[in-house]
Amino acid sequence: MPVAPPQCKVMTQRHRHQGPPHTLYSLMEWRALFEMALLPGSWPLLMQAPRGDGHPVLLLPGFMADETTLAPLRWYLRMLGHDVAAWGFGRNVGFQARHAAALEQKIRHLHHHSGRKVSLVGWSLGGVFSLYGAHQAPECVRQVITLGSPISVDDGGSQSPAVVKALYRLIAHPLGPGVHVAQPRVKKLRQRLLPPVPMSCLYSLSDGVVPPQEATLDGDPALHENIRVLGSHTGLGVNPMALGIVAARLAQPDGQWQPFSPQGWAGLLYRRLAA
Repeated sequence: MPVAPPQCKVMTQRHRHQGPPHTLYSLMEWRALFEMALLPGSWPLLMQAPRGDGHPVLLLPGFMADETTLAPLRWYLRMLGHDVAAWGFGRNVGFQARHAAALEQKIRHLHHHSGRKVSLVGWSLGGVFSLYGAHQAPECVRQVITLGSPISVDDGGSQSPAVVKALYRLIAHPLGPGVHVAQPRVKKLRQRLLPPVPMSCLYSLSDGVVPPQEATLDGDPALHENIRVLGSHTGLGVNPMALGIVAARLAQPDGQWQPFSPQGWAGLLYRRLAA
Protein backbone atom coordinates (compact mmCIF):
# COMPACT_ATOMS: atom_id res chain seq x y z
CA MET A 1 0.00 0.00 0.00
CA PRO A 2 1.62 3.30 -1.02
CA VAL A 3 2.46 5.74 1.73
CA ALA A 4 1.09 9.24 1.28
CA PRO A 5 3.78 11.93 1.20
CA PRO A 6 3.89 14.18 4.24
CA GLN A 7 1.90 17.36 3.89
CA CYS A 8 3.79 20.63 4.08
CA LYS A 9 2.37 23.03 6.60
CA VAL A 10 1.32 26.36 5.14
CA MET A 11 3.13 29.18 6.88
CA THR A 12 2.67 32.91 7.08
CA GLN A 13 5.81 34.29 5.43
CA ARG A 14 7.79 37.50 5.58
CA HIS A 15 7.95 39.63 2.48
CA ARG A 16 10.87 38.75 0.19
CA HIS A 17 12.12 42.32 -0.22
CA GLN A 18 15.83 42.77 0.51
CA GLY A 19 17.78 45.82 1.58
CA PRO A 20 16.50 49.26 2.60
CA PRO A 21 13.36 50.97 1.30
CA HIS A 22 13.61 52.51 -2.14
CA THR A 23 15.06 56.01 -1.91
CA LEU A 24 12.09 57.44 -3.78
CA TYR A 25 9.70 56.11 -1.14
CA SER A 26 11.79 57.67 1.62
CA LEU A 27 11.79 61.02 -0.15
CA MET A 28 8.02 60.86 -0.58
CA GLU A 29 7.06 60.29 3.05
CA TRP A 30 5.22 63.62 2.83
CA ARG A 31 2.46 61.52 1.23
CA ALA A 32 1.14 61.23 4.77
CA LEU A 33 -0.52 64.62 4.26
CA PHE A 34 -2.49 63.20 1.33
CA GLU A 35 -3.52 60.18 3.40
CA MET A 36 -4.74 62.50 6.15
CA ALA A 37 -6.69 64.54 3.59
CA LEU A 38 -8.51 61.36 2.50
CA LEU A 39 -9.74 60.65 6.02
CA PRO A 40 -12.82 62.95 6.13
CA GLY A 41 -14.16 61.65 2.83
CA SER A 42 -13.56 58.05 3.93
CA TRP A 43 -15.38 58.47 7.24
CA PRO A 44 -18.82 57.19 6.11
CA LEU A 45 -17.22 54.00 4.80
CA LEU A 46 -15.02 53.62 7.89
CA MET A 47 -18.06 53.86 10.16
CA GLN A 48 -19.49 50.76 8.51
CA ALA A 49 -16.83 48.69 10.30
CA PRO A 50 -18.11 46.19 12.90
CA ARG A 51 -18.65 47.54 16.40
CA GLY A 52 -16.27 46.72 19.22
CA ASP A 53 -17.23 44.86 22.38
CA GLY A 54 -15.76 47.40 24.80
CA HIS A 55 -12.58 45.50 25.66
CA PRO A 56 -9.49 47.62 26.42
CA VAL A 57 -7.29 48.65 23.48
CA LEU A 58 -3.87 50.16 24.20
CA LEU A 59 -2.32 52.39 21.51
CA LEU A 60 1.47 52.73 21.36
CA PRO A 61 3.12 55.54 19.33
CA GLY A 62 6.15 55.34 17.09
CA PHE A 63 9.67 56.63 17.61
CA MET A 64 9.80 60.34 18.55
CA ALA A 65 5.99 60.45 18.65
CA ASP A 66 3.50 60.75 21.49
CA GLU A 67 -0.20 60.06 22.01
CA THR A 68 -1.33 63.00 19.87
CA THR A 69 -0.14 61.29 16.67
CA LEU A 70 -2.64 58.50 17.34
CA ALA A 71 -5.57 60.84 18.03
CA PRO A 72 -7.49 60.05 14.79
CA LEU A 73 -7.18 56.31 15.42
CA ARG A 74 -8.17 56.77 19.06
CA TRP A 75 -11.28 58.80 18.17
CA TYR A 76 -12.28 56.36 15.46
CA LEU A 77 -11.99 53.28 17.68
CA ARG A 78 -13.88 54.97 20.50
CA MET A 79 -16.72 55.82 18.12
CA LEU A 80 -16.90 52.11 17.30
CA GLY A 81 -17.28 51.19 20.96
CA HIS A 82 -13.73 50.26 21.97
CA ASP A 83 -12.31 51.20 25.37
CA VAL A 84 -9.16 52.92 24.08
CA ALA A 85 -6.21 53.89 26.29
CA ALA A 86 -2.98 55.75 25.49
CA TRP A 87 0.31 54.48 26.81
CA GLY A 88 0.82 57.59 28.98
CA PHE A 89 4.63 57.65 28.96
CA GLY A 90 5.10 60.80 26.92
CA ARG A 91 7.26 60.79 23.81
CA ASN A 92 8.64 57.47 22.57
CA VAL A 93 12.39 58.07 22.65
CA GLY A 94 13.56 54.54 21.88
CA PHE A 95 13.25 51.12 23.44
CA GLN A 96 14.14 52.35 26.93
CA ALA A 97 14.13 49.93 29.85
CA ARG A 98 11.92 52.24 31.94
CA HIS A 99 9.25 52.36 29.24
CA ALA A 100 9.38 48.59 28.73
CA ALA A 101 8.87 47.94 32.44
CA ALA A 102 6.09 50.53 32.68
CA LEU A 103 4.32 49.01 29.68
CA GLU A 104 4.08 45.60 31.29
CA GLN A 105 2.61 47.19 34.41
CA LYS A 106 0.14 49.17 32.27
CA ILE A 107 -1.07 46.03 30.47
CA ARG A 108 -1.53 44.15 33.74
CA HIS A 109 -3.37 47.11 35.27
CA LEU A 110 -5.79 47.39 32.32
CA HIS A 111 -6.41 43.65 32.43
CA HIS A 112 -7.02 43.64 36.18
CA HIS A 113 -9.19 46.78 36.14
CA SER A 114 -11.42 45.64 33.26
CA GLY A 115 -11.35 41.91 33.86
CA ARG A 116 -10.74 41.47 30.12
CA LYS A 117 -7.74 40.88 27.91
CA VAL A 118 -6.08 43.88 26.28
CA SER A 119 -5.49 44.38 22.55
CA LEU A 120 -2.21 46.15 21.70
CA VAL A 121 -1.92 48.39 18.63
CA GLY A 122 1.56 49.75 17.95
CA TRP A 123 2.74 52.07 15.21
CA SER A 124 6.37 51.67 14.08
CA LEU A 125 8.54 51.28 17.23
CA GLY A 126 5.30 51.12 19.19
CA GLY A 127 4.70 47.76 17.54
CA VAL A 128 7.99 46.48 18.95
CA PHE A 129 6.79 47.57 22.40
CA SER A 130 3.51 45.75 21.71
CA LEU A 131 5.35 42.55 20.86
CA TYR A 132 7.43 42.90 24.01
CA GLY A 133 4.32 43.45 26.14
CA ALA A 134 2.67 40.34 24.69
CA HIS A 135 5.76 38.31 25.60
CA GLN A 136 5.83 39.63 29.16
CA ALA A 137 2.12 39.28 29.92
CA PRO A 138 0.58 36.88 27.37
CA GLU A 139 -2.23 35.93 29.75
CA CYS A 140 -3.37 39.58 29.68
CA VAL A 141 -3.18 40.15 25.90
CA ARG A 142 -5.97 39.44 23.43
CA GLN A 143 -4.10 40.28 20.22
CA VAL A 144 -1.30 42.41 18.79
CA ILE A 145 -1.60 44.69 15.74
CA THR A 146 1.50 46.38 14.34
CA LEU A 147 1.62 49.24 11.83
CA GLY A 148 4.87 49.30 9.84
CA SER A 149 6.85 47.99 12.83
CA PRO A 150 10.42 46.60 12.59
CA ILE A 151 9.58 43.28 14.23
CA SER A 152 11.76 40.99 12.07
CA VAL A 153 15.19 42.65 11.96
CA ASP A 154 17.87 40.20 10.83
CA ASP A 155 21.23 39.65 12.51
CA GLY A 156 22.85 42.13 10.12
CA GLY A 157 20.85 44.95 11.70
CA SER A 158 18.13 47.32 10.59
CA GLN A 159 17.78 48.14 6.89
CA SER A 160 16.03 51.44 7.56
CA PRO A 161 17.52 54.51 5.84
CA ALA A 162 20.77 55.85 7.27
CA VAL A 163 19.13 59.09 8.38
CA VAL A 164 16.61 57.14 10.50
CA LYS A 165 19.36 55.14 12.21
CA ALA A 166 21.37 58.32 12.79
CA LEU A 167 18.34 59.95 14.41
CA TYR A 168 17.93 56.96 16.73
CA ARG A 169 21.58 57.22 17.75
CA LEU A 170 21.18 60.93 18.40
CA ILE A 171 17.96 60.68 20.41
CA ALA A 172 17.90 57.22 22.00
CA HIS A 173 21.45 55.89 22.33
CA PRO A 174 24.77 56.77 20.62
CA LEU A 175 25.39 53.09 19.79
CA GLY A 176 22.04 52.65 18.09
CA PRO A 177 19.13 50.25 18.57
CA GLY A 178 21.48 47.26 18.88
CA VAL A 179 22.21 48.29 22.46
CA HIS A 180 18.55 48.22 23.43
CA VAL A 181 17.96 44.91 21.66
CA ALA A 182 20.89 43.42 23.59
CA GLN A 183 19.06 43.87 26.91
CA PRO A 184 18.47 40.52 28.68
CA ARG A 185 14.78 41.36 29.05
CA VAL A 186 14.31 41.39 25.26
CA LYS A 187 15.93 38.04 24.51
CA LYS A 188 12.72 36.75 22.89
CA LEU A 189 12.58 39.76 20.57
CA ARG A 190 16.23 39.27 19.65
CA GLN A 191 15.53 35.63 18.77
CA ARG A 192 12.40 36.68 16.82
CA LEU A 193 10.17 34.43 18.90
CA LEU A 194 6.44 35.11 18.70
CA PRO A 195 4.09 35.34 21.69
CA PRO A 196 1.18 32.87 21.94
CA VAL A 197 -1.39 35.48 20.91
CA PRO A 198 -2.84 36.44 17.50
CA MET A 199 -0.79 38.99 15.56
CA SER A 200 -1.69 41.12 12.55
CA CYS A 201 1.20 42.96 10.90
CA LEU A 202 0.19 45.79 8.55
CA TYR A 203 2.89 46.83 6.09
CA SER A 204 3.32 48.89 2.94
CA LEU A 205 5.55 48.11 -0.02
CA SER A 206 6.13 51.85 -0.38
CA ASP A 207 7.06 52.39 3.27
CA GLY A 208 10.03 54.77 3.21
CA VAL A 209 11.22 54.01 6.75
CA VAL A 210 10.76 50.30 7.56
CA PRO A 211 11.25 47.87 4.64
CA PRO A 212 8.54 45.22 4.17
CA GLN A 213 10.74 42.28 5.15
CA GLU A 214 11.18 43.84 8.59
CA ALA A 215 7.52 44.80 9.03
CA THR A 216 6.27 41.24 8.32
CA LEU A 217 6.82 37.91 10.06
CA ASP A 218 7.13 34.19 9.56
CA GLY A 219 4.51 32.37 11.60
CA ASP A 220 1.53 30.08 11.92
CA PRO A 221 -1.47 31.29 9.87
CA ALA A 222 -3.72 30.15 12.71
CA LEU A 223 -2.26 32.99 14.78
CA HIS A 224 -0.21 35.28 12.55
CA GLU A 225 -0.85 37.31 9.41
CA ASN A 226 0.75 40.00 7.26
CA ILE A 227 -1.66 42.49 5.70
CA ARG A 228 -0.56 44.80 2.90
CA VAL A 229 -1.85 48.36 2.78
CA LEU A 230 -1.18 51.27 0.46
CA GLY A 231 0.58 54.29 1.87
CA SER A 232 3.57 55.82 3.58
CA HIS A 233 5.14 54.98 6.92
CA THR A 234 4.40 58.29 8.60
CA GLY A 235 0.79 58.17 7.40
CA LEU A 236 -0.17 54.76 8.76
CA GLY A 237 -1.88 56.25 11.80
CA VAL A 238 -4.23 58.31 9.60
CA ASN A 239 -4.41 56.01 6.58
CA PRO A 240 -8.10 55.14 5.95
CA MET A 241 -7.26 51.67 4.70
CA ALA A 242 -5.13 50.93 7.77
CA LEU A 243 -7.76 52.30 10.16
CA GLY A 244 -10.49 50.15 8.63
CA ILE A 245 -8.36 47.02 8.89
CA VAL A 246 -7.43 47.73 12.51
CA ALA A 247 -11.11 48.13 13.37
CA ALA A 248 -12.00 44.87 11.65
CA ARG A 249 -9.30 42.96 13.52
CA LEU A 250 -10.27 44.43 16.90
CA ALA A 251 -13.96 43.58 16.42
CA GLN A 252 -13.34 39.82 16.49
CA PRO A 253 -14.69 38.05 19.58
CA ASP A 254 -12.14 36.96 22.15
CA GLY A 255 -10.82 33.50 21.37
CA GLN A 256 -12.33 33.47 17.86
CA TRP A 257 -9.54 35.12 15.86
CA GLN A 258 -9.59 34.47 12.12
CA PRO A 259 -7.25 35.70 9.34
CA PHE A 260 -8.25 38.92 7.62
CA SER A 261 -10.96 38.45 5.02
CA PRO A 262 -12.21 41.79 3.64
CA GLN A 263 -15.99 42.00 3.30
CA GLY A 264 -18.55 44.35 1.81
CA TRP A 265 -17.82 47.51 -0.14
CA ALA A 266 -14.73 48.21 1.92
CA GLY A 267 -13.47 44.71 1.20
CA LEU A 268 -14.11 45.10 -2.51
CA LEU A 269 -12.19 48.38 -2.54
CA TYR A 270 -9.32 46.79 -0.60
CA ARG A 271 -9.05 43.87 -3.00
CA ARG A 272 -9.00 46.19 -5.98
CA LEU A 273 -6.32 48.47 -4.53
CA ALA A 274 -4.01 46.38 -2.36
CA ALA A 275 -4.71 42.66 -2.22
